[in-house]
Amino acid sequence: MKFSEQWLRTWVNPNVSRDELVSRLSMTGLEVDSVTPAAGVFSGVVVGEIVSAEQHPDADKLRVCQVSNGSEQFQVVCGAPNARPGIKIPFAMVGAELGEDFKIKKAKLRGVESFGMLCSAAELKLSDDHDGLYELPTDAPTGQNLREYLGLDDAIIEVDLTPNRGDCLSIAGLAREVGANYGEAVSPVQIDAVAAVHDEVRPVELNAPKACPRYLGRVVRNVDLSRQTPLWMVERLRRSDIRSIDAVVDITNYVMLELGQPLHAFDLAEIKGGIRVRMAEEGEKLVLLDGQEISLRADTLVIADHERPLAMAGIMGGEHSGVSAGTRDLFLESAFFDTIAIAGKARGYSLHTDSSHRFERGVDWQLQRDAIERATALVVEIVGGEPGPVIEAVNETTLPTLKQITLRSERINQMLGMQMKGADVEAYLSGLGLYITADGEGQWQVDVPSHRFDISIEVDLIEELARLYGYNRLPVSAPTAALNLTAKPETRGELPVLRRLLVARGYHEAITYSFVEPGLNKLFDPEVEPLALANPISSDMAVMRTSLWPGLSKAVQYNQNRQQGRVRLFESGLRFVPQSNGELLQEPMLSGVACASRLPEGWANGSDKLDFHDVKGDVEALLGQGGAGNQYLFEPAEHPALHPGQSARISRDGETVGWLGALHPQLLTELDIQGPLFVFELTLSRIIQGRLPKFAELSRFPEVRRDVALLVDKTVVAEDLLADIRANAGDALKNLRLFDVYEGKGIDPHRKSLAIGLTLQHSSRTLTDDEVNAVMDKVLTSLEQRFNATLRK
Repeated sequence: MKFSEQWLRTWVNPNVSRDELVSRLSMTGLEVDSVTPAAGVFSGVVVGEIVSAEQHPDADKLRVCQVSNGSEQFQVVCGAPNARPGIKIPFAMVGAELGEDFKIKKAKLRGVESFGMLCSAAELKLSDDHDGLYELPTDAPTGQNLREYLGLDDAIIEVDLTPNRGDCLSIAGLAREVGANYGEAVSPVQIDAVAAVHDEVRPVELNAPKACPRYLGRVVRNVDLSRQTPLWMVERLRRSDIRSIDAVVDITNYVMLELGQPLHAFDLAEIKGGIRVRMAEEGEKLVLLDGQEISLRADTLVIADHERPLAMAGIMGGEHSGVSAGTRDLFLESAFFDTIAIAGKARGYSLHTDSSHRFERGVDWQLQRDAIERATALVVEIVGGEPGPVIEAVNETTLPTLKQITLRSERINQMLGMQMKGADVEAYLSGLGLYITADGEGQWQVDVPSHRFDISIEVDLIEELARLYGYNRLPVSAPTAALNLTAKPETRGELPVLRRLLVARGYHEAITYSFVEPGLNKLFDPEVEPLALANPISSDMAVMRTSLWPGLSKAVQYNQNRQQGRVRLFESGLRFVPQSNGELLQEPMLSGVACASRLPEGWANGSDKLDFHDVKGDVEALLGQGGAGNQYLFEPAEHPALHPGQSARISRDGETVGWLGALHPQLLTELDIQGPLFVFELTLSRIIQGRLPKFAELSRFPEVRRDVALLVDKTVVAEDLLADIRANAGDALKNLRLFDVYEGKGIDPHRKSLAIGLTLQHSSRTLTDDEVNAVMDKVLTSLEQRFNATLRK
C-alpha cells in the first residue's frame, strides 16, 4: 500500500524524522518497500493565471499568452492545447529550475519572446499526463509557490504487508500502529451521523448471509457531478497511486484509503426494485466497469436488483449501474463480505482490484456504518445532494464474534525470555486498540476489537508485545533444559547403519514419490487395490504406492535412457496398504534395485554380469547387521512381479519379512528396461530387530572337519538339509557350510549333488573318532530317512 507521509501525520505525528519513522515501521513488521518524493525536484514555480491567449503569428500550434504571477504580467509562448484565458496553471518563471539540469531562461520562439514556461503535470513529475497544462483550482492564490500550495514537500511511502495485516491497508490502521509504537495519541477524523432529509430507501435482501452477513445502503438524491473533486483529495489519492475519476468515485476510494472499508456507488436510476445479495447463476452475464463482459460462475457473490446483477461483490461494479456524468441520484453501498467468499474470486476472472485486495485479507466487520456516514458527509460537502436514511440488513448468526483471550505474565516471560512490566503490557496492547483489564496477579483479560481479526490466541498477543517492544531489544539467551540420556537397545539396528552399508556396497540412495500411476502399481502388486487420491497432482500420480519397486524401476528406466547402464539404487520409505477393516497400513520398507555388470568397468575388473546371488549377498549383509543373520530363511516362492525361477521369499520365525529376485521379463518389456533387473524389498521393522551377542570362550581343542557329498532329488531345498543336520549334529557342530552343488554327467538326471562341510569341536576336550563317527552316522541316517539322501561315490 502507498500512502502520503503528510496524510499519516494529520492522524498521528510523532516527533521523529522520516527515516526513523520508516525504520520503525519495518522493524515492527510493516516492511517499507520504497520511499519516493511526492513530486519532482523543481523550484521557482508559482501559481500563474493566464490573462489572455493569442494565436502565434508564425506557428499554428503555438499561442502567445499573457501570464500573471499576482504582481506583474509576463509574455509566455505555449503550445498546450488547453492554454486559454482565465485558468490557473503552474508558471515556471525565468530562473526556475526543473530538475537538476533544466533551468528556465528567456527565449525566442518563432520570433516571439517568451519569459518563462507553463507546465504540465508530467513536467513537474506529478503524473504521466502530457496532454496539456496542469489546471489548478480557480481559487488557487496567484503567485504562491506551487510546492507550498500543493504541499509537495512530502514523501510517498510504500509498505509491503503480510496477508494477515489487512487492518493496515488504511491510514487509520497505519496511524494506530504508529501511535502504539511511539505512545502517541491518534487523532481520527470526526464521523457524525448525517441526518436524513427524505425517507426514500431501497429494500435489501441477504440471500447469501454466510458470504455477506451485513449490508448497508443509502439513497442520496440530486447530486451534481459537474463539480470537481477538491485538489486536496485528488493529491492524496494520487500519492496513494489511485487516479482521480469523478467526485463520487473519488470519495469512495478516499474513504477506503482513509478507513479501510471499500464502498461502491450505484446510479439509483439503474436499480430495478431493491438490492439482493445472492450467489450468481451459472453463466449469468455482467459487463464490468472496465468494459469487459464476463460469464459468472455459481460460486461468485453478486449484488443484484430484482432483474439482473449489478456488481461482483467486493470486486468490481457493473458498467450499466455505475456512476456517470448523467447520474442524478446515488445508492451508496457499504458491506461486509466474508473473506472466504471473496478469496481467489477476482483472480479466477483475471482481475485484481483495491477492493478485492482488502476483502481477501479481511475488513473490520463493525466499520460499515462509520464508512457510509463518512462517505455521505463528503458527498454532500463536495457534490451536494439530499441523503436518505441508512438501511441495514444484518444476519447476526453469521457475523464474526469478538474474542476474549487470557494473557499470562509467566507465558510472556517464557516466550520472550524477559520480564515485561505489567504497565508496559497494558500500554502496548491498549495502543493497538485492544481492551485489556487486569485479572489477578500477572494475568489479563484482553478483548480483541473487530479490526484485529488476525489475533485469536495468547501467542498472538505476545507477538504484538514483541513487535512493539522491538525485536532488536529482546534479550539473547541460550535455552537450558534437563537432558536425560535414554538407553539404546543393543538388539535394535539403525536405518543409518543400513544406509551406509548399502552405499559401501555400491548403491546410491534414491527418493521417489509416494504417489504412482495406477497401472504401474498394478503391474507390481496386482492383488492389492491401492488407495486412490481424492485430488491427485496428475493422472500418473493418482494412487498411493503399495511397494517401493515401481518408483525405483522408473528411476532405473530414467537412468538407462540417459546412457547409465550400471545402476544400483536403494530407498527407505513408506508403503501404503489398505486393510480389510478400512484402515491404512503405513509400513516403513527398505528396497533396492541393481542391474548390469557385477563390478564397475576397469582394467582390473572382469565383465561378469550381475546375478541373483550377488544381490542375495547384499541382502544377507543387511540382515546380518543385527547379529541375527542365521535366523532368516530364503525359500523359493512366486511373486507377481518377479521371475518365476528367480524369486525368493525371505522369512523369519515363519513370518515373511521381504522378497528378493529378478524382475519379471514381462515387466521389463512393459517398462522398456534392459534386464535382468534384480530387486529386493524388506520390512524395516522386522530386519532391525537383531540378537544380543553373548560371550563364549574359545575352545583350546582341535576341530574336526568332515565333508560329505550327498545325492538328493532336484526338488530338495538345500536349506532343509542344513536345518536337519543342525538338529541332529548336537552341540559339537561349530560350523556348517554348503560348498558345492553339481548336476550333470555321472549323476541321475533327476538328482543333484550337494557337498557339505561339517566342523565339529568340543569346548573341554578332544573329540575321539568314535564320537565323530557317531555324530556323522546320526546325521546321515536322518538325511536318508527324510530326504532319500545317499552318499555320492
